[in-house]
Amino acid sequence: MKRTTGQNRAITSKWKPATQAIRGGTWRSEHGETSEAIFMTSGYCYDDAQTVAARFAEEEVGMTYSRLQNPTVQMLEERIALLEGAEACRAQASGMAAMTAALLCQLKAGDHVVAAKAAFGSCRWLVDNLLPKFGIETTAIEAAKNEEWEKAIRPNTRVFFFETPANPTMDLVDLNYVCGLARSRGIVTVVDNAFATPALQRPLDFGADIVAYSATKLMDGQGRVLAGAICGSEEFIEKTLMPFQRNTGPTLSPFNAWVVLKGLETLDLRARRQSENALAVGKFMEGRVAKILHPGLPSHPQHNLAMSQMKACGPIFSFIVDGGRESAHALLNALELIDISNNIGDSRSLMTHPASTTHHGVGPEVREDMGVVEGMLRINVGLEDPDDLIADLDQALTKVGL
Repeated sequence: MKRTTGQNRAITSKWKPATQAIRGGTWRSEHGETSEAIFMTSGYCYDDAQTVAARFAEEEVGMTYSRLQNPTVQMLEERIALLEGAEACRAQASGMAAMTAALLCQLKAGDHVVAAKAAFGSCRWLVDNLLPKFGIETTAIEAAKNEEWEKAIRPNTRVFFFETPANPTMDLVDLNYVCGLARSRGIVTVVDNAFATPALQRPLDFGADIVAYSATKLMDGQGRVLAGAICGSEEFIEKTLMPFQRNTGPTLSPFNAWVVLKGLETLDLRARRQSENALAVGKFMEGRVAKILHPGLPSHPQHNLAMSQMKACGPIFSFIVDGGRESAHALLNALELIDISNNIGDSRSLMTHPASTTHHGVGPEVREDMGVVEGMLRINVGLEDPDDLIADLDQALTKVGL
């Protein structure tokens, strides 16, 4: 492989994010291609037996197997690390593969995890079901309340795990406070930053240790592939995460890595425009529904915190309609432009009913505890003209009598 300036951190670290998103981490073969190549291979050949032995003994740098290294995947990892301001990154097969690996690689029986109550349904399943199966104790708290974090700490607390903003309640965690508290107690913070991405929020800048992603969302941005990523120190990635990943295999395919590389080229543009569109739609919805949950609106109880730690509030927000599930489903069925879909981060506008989709599996009691009520709807605002989206919501709300 022919390396370019995209591989030189002394150079790329000086670039602005928009440049890093296009040029960072780029390798070129002897053919000099401008677009990153897709290396669709599971294994590699060697000139002699001594070379392969040296690589497996980690005495020589080079590819051995695509579960461990692949040129296309490594380009993606280096680009995400650059955007995140992290020393290193490992790509994962999906967002949930990233969350699972980020936790299990560093925890053992007898450890304790403090996690946010408000979270994506599968993340709550990890906390409530998977970790306890391995003898790992867990406590779910109201993460928006700073005092809850300190109260939940035990002598065996090893990890704080949370999303900010949270899916779908849009609760925020005070990154400065919580990451600072964790550092002072020797606790590792694992932050799910999928709703914001490094284009809008960089948790490492606030003292977080590990940032995990569903790159399926805004990083791809067009609903095409599944992907995940974990960012952190080189020591954590190589010494703690890598042995887990090598032996359990949540590996990202080269094709999916290439698709996300293409998505990163427009991430900053999309994230900012979709944030603007979501704010316009949110302002319209504020006067039409029982409650709106959008951190970018002054009515949100954590609006000032959002403005202090986010460049913009992203494309996603939630709202609550009167009439529970019946009214929520009726509103979804009345939409003409916005699609009914449980995905987020897409360039298309999508809406879902969390209680019957993304959070169905956690059960009614946990949903109630999280604040995921039957009348809640979550919207991902895309790149369409916001006036068209507002018109669609207006006619749908009118049709169902809201």
